[in-house]
Amino acid sequence: MDRKEFLKSCGFACAGGGVMAVLLQSCGASKTITGTIKKDSLLVAVTDFETRAAKNTYFKKYIILNNDTLKYPICLYRFDAQNYAALWLSCPHQGAELQVFGDKLQCPAHGSEFDNKGVLTNGPADKNLRSFPVTVEGNMLKISLKK
Repeated sequence: MDRKEFLKSCGFACAGGGVMAVLLQSCGASKTITGTIKKDSLLVAVTDFETRAAKNTYFKKYIILNNDTLKYPICLYRFDAQNYAALWLSCPHQGAELQVFGDKLQCPAHGSEFDNKGVLTNGPADKNLRSFPVTVEGNMLKISLKK
């Protein structure tokens, strides 16, 4: 194989690998859902945390809730069947939308970090995240949006 053919083959292999990576990522279960707002609460089905594989049921650590009436999304962490934390994804430092990395939330603007209960672990922010009370009512989670 001459140099030209080698480079051509490598180019197709790299392009194919990039396309495959994008396709495989899109097959993963999305952690972002649209919650339903009724009165002053955001409602989410408990089953939105479930992932099934064969005969087993697994639970996601968190889901991101969006709704057109909310300025920022809410990250809802599941600790067990009765304990959840609902956190406003707005950095208290300057209002940038936070990014979720597993059990850590991080501000892309200035690097403030928070744990999965909204507690500040690294500044420049100087207070914890806003959190919302979560109650379990049958197979629904009710997140109170009252101020």
